[in-house]
Parts: sequence; structure tokens; C-alpha cells
Amino acid sequence: MTSDKQQLTLFSVMLMIFTSTFAFDNTSIAYYTMGYAGIIWYILAALLFFVPSTLMFSEFGAALHNQPGGVFSWLVESVGLKWAFIGGFTWIASWIILIVSTVSKIWIMLSTTISGSDQTGKWQLGSLNSTATIGLISMAFFVVVTAIATRGLGKVAHLAAVGGIAAAVLTIFFVLASFLLLIKNGFQLAEPVKFPKTFLKSPRTSYQSTSQMISFLIFAVYAYAGIEALGGVSDKMKDAKKNFPIALGLGAALISIAYALIIFLWGASANWHEVFQRSGVNLGNTTYVLMSNLGYSLGQEFGLSYASAKTLSLMFARFGSLTMLLSYLGSFFVIVYMPIKSFILGTPKELWPKSLPKLNRFGMPANAMWWQALIVCGLIAMTSLGNRSAKAFYDILTLMDNLSSTLPYLFLVTAFAFFKANTTIKKPFEFFHGKIKITLAVIVVDTLLLLGIVSTAYSAVASQDYLDLFLELIGPVAFGLIGYGLYLMYLRRKKIAR
Repeated sequence: MTSDKQQLTLFSVMLMIFTSTFAFDNTSIAYYTMGYAGIIWYILAALLFFVPSTLMFSEFGAALHNQPGGVFSWLVESVGLKWAFIGGFTWIASWIILIVSTVSKIWIMLSTTISGSDQTGKWQLGSLNSTATIGLISMAFFVVVTAIATRGLGKVAHLAAVGGIAAAVLTIFFVLASFLLLIKNGFQLAEPVKFPKTFLKSPRTSYQSTSQMISFLIFAVYAYAGIEALGGVSDKMKDAKKNFPIALGLGAALISIAYALIIFLWGASANWHEVFQRSGVNLGNTTYVLMSNLGYSLGQEFGLSYASAKTLSLMFARFGSLTMLLSYLGSFFVIVYMPIKSFILGTPKELWPKSLPKLNRFGMPANAMWWQALIVCGLIAMTSLGNRSAKAFYDILTLMDNLSSTLPYLFLVTAFAFFKANTTIKKPFEFFHGKIKITLAVIVVDTLLLLGIVSTAYSAVASQDYLDLFLELIGPVAFGLIGYGLYLMYLRRKKIAR
């Protein structure tokens, strides 16, 4: 009889790697930010971050797969309780910032699904501008979501599967529609290629300096975020030592090719300057603007009238927004409770104020979830209020999300060196051997992450966007300080107990 640990095949693990990492809207953001030049950065991030870090996390997961705390357990076994708590809190911060970003962008998808274009810029409550209106609606919506989630989600969690299918359908539909356009117009690109300049320089005026170009690393790394979830998979394969690196290599190649191909295919229908120099385009609605443009381009190529081409444009925009809405909602109802529940249940109860880790009758950490709701609403208020334009609002949300998702990897990758040096931890199998190779791998990945973070901060300082820099850093920094504060309180309580 085959054991559970031998059930995962090479293909199934490749599929898990792809579905947990690939996100369609990362390609439209890359094209909006860097044009064709986004391809090179995504490939670099795959080679220097995705592959080595996933191998590291697979070693963590294989050695500590029985530990309930996930990322926290990896850190505590490697660098001790203090740094585990600080690093774990920055990891929780990344999820909370993701919630802030997601709940605010849902309205763009809803508006586009209903209207065929992003009309959120016209939404107003009383004298409030559209951004403040979206902020208030988002806060009210998240309070309702939290109230539902604290009662247990049951079958609602299965929305995640629906969301995954919707994202796959959108990707396949886009690729087929783009190739159909290319075949029809004799493979003429709307965005011309001038080699090598096209693949090295962004067409966007705000991404011309070296630091601005390097800061795009944050976007590229974010495109592969979520790989730590694969850490527990490596020891569940047949002949894992041989097959997991193969699955990883093929998965990384598949994701990199998919990202590169889709970024390039946006250029089949969208001339960068014509599409993105319109008013109202921002990092929150790029996917639907581009999908709308693809529909219109197909209509024109097939000789439809202006009115018919416009109708097709609206249909493409609605299809793109509906599938993305399903995808976001599918993941949203899970990320509202799963990370915080996993973190709180996996850490020593003594580290928390007594009421925080308590589970309600539905098995949910309701008190912690309401604190999360308070923090989410506070961050939404900080980013949406104060007469910020829609473009600035969604740009800062995207940067906050990218930066907060990158910082926890610094803790995890650095901890890997200590994990390897700890001979008391039994390691079922290892991909990295030799102190020099281990150190080199950690330095390469950490350097890549630091380059992205530092260049993003430098760009904000150089352009005197101090408030934006503060908002980008406040999540992980504040949560790291909270984690350290709770650790000190734990030490004090422990000392008094003696």
C-alpha cells in the first residue's frame, strides 16, 4: 500500500507550484510599469529569487512539517523565539496589507463588470471624493466580512477553487484572443519592438532612472510571492530528492515563460503610449483597460463598425473583471482568517494577551480577527482619506502590497543559513550542501530583495514622496515593533511567574 507521503506526482507538484504563484494581473501591471522591459526583470526574479528560495523553503518544510506554526516554526527553530516573533509579525503584516489592497480593488472589478469600464472615479458619498468614498465602502464591507468569517466559513471557503478556475479561464481566453488578433493582422504588434532598447528601458517617464528601474524588482519578486506555502510539499513526493528539483525547475520555467509570453502579448493589441496616456488608468484597473482595448482591436481587425467594436470592447472588459472578481473573492474569504488563525495557533499562548488566542464556538480566533479588522480599517482610512487621487490611491496600495510581501522573505532566507548550521534539526533531504554554497545562495537572494526595497525607498525620497514611503513601510515596521513589544511582555510575565 502506498503511503500518503508518496502520493504526489511530478505533474501534480508542478501544477501546485503554478497555481499558487502565477497571477494574471501581475502581467498587466508589469506592462503598464515597464512595457516589454518587464520580461527581463521577471526572468531575473525567477532565477535569483524564485528557484533558490523555493528550494530553501522545501528544506524547511521537509524538516519541520509536523510543526503547527508554519513560517513561525521555521523561524523559531532557526533564529530563536525573539526573531521568530518579529519575523512572523512582518509576515502577518504582508497578509493584512494584501487584504487592504484586495478589498479596495474589488470595487473596480464590480464597477467594470456592471458598466464595462471603471466608473469608481465617479462614485461619491455626499461631499466626499471618489477615493474617500471607496475607502468608506471598503471599511464597511470588511466589517461585514469579518462578522461572517468569525462564525466559520464552511463551504464559503470553496470559493477559492472557483477563483482558481476563473483565473485559468481568463488566462487561456486572453492568450487565444491575442493570437487570433496576431494571425488576423499578419503578426503586426501594436507596440513596436526596437531591440534591445524595448526590452531594457521602460516607456514610462517615471521609470527612467537606475533606481526606479531597479525598484521594479519589488514587482517582480511579488509576482512569485506565496512560494513559502510550498515548503511542506517536498517530502510528500516519490523520490523527492530527485523529483522536487525537477518539478521546481519545470514549474519555474513554465511560470516565467507564461509571464514573459503574456507581457509580450499585451503589446499585440496595446500601443503603450496610446492606451496608458489616457486619464483614469492606474495600477488598480490596468487589466480591464487592456482587456477592453483587446476587444476593440479585435473588432476593428474583423471589420466591425465602431459601435460593434465598442460593444465587443465592453464585453471583453466585463469578462476580464468578472473572472478577476471571482478570483479575488475566492482567495479573499480565505486570507481573511487563515493566516492569522495559523499564526496564532502555531505560537505559544503565553506570547499573547489572554483574550487574543481564544477560539469562539465556531473554532475561530474572533478577538484577533476583530483586531485585524480595526487595523485594516485604519490603513484604508490612512490611504484613502485626504484628497488623494484615484491613481495615487491605487499606486500606493500596490506598492504597499509589494513591499510588505517582500520583507518577510528577508527573515526566512536569512534564517535558512542558521537552519542549515543547526545540526540538532533532522533534515530528511537537502538541496544545498557546503557552507560556501549555502552562504552564497542566501547572499544572492537577500541582495536581490534588498536592492528592490532600498531602490523603492530611494525613489520615494528622491521624488520627495515621504508620505508614500511612510505608508509603504508602516505595515511591516509597525508589526515588527508590535511583535518585539509582545515578546518583551512575554519575558516580563515569565520572569514574574518564577
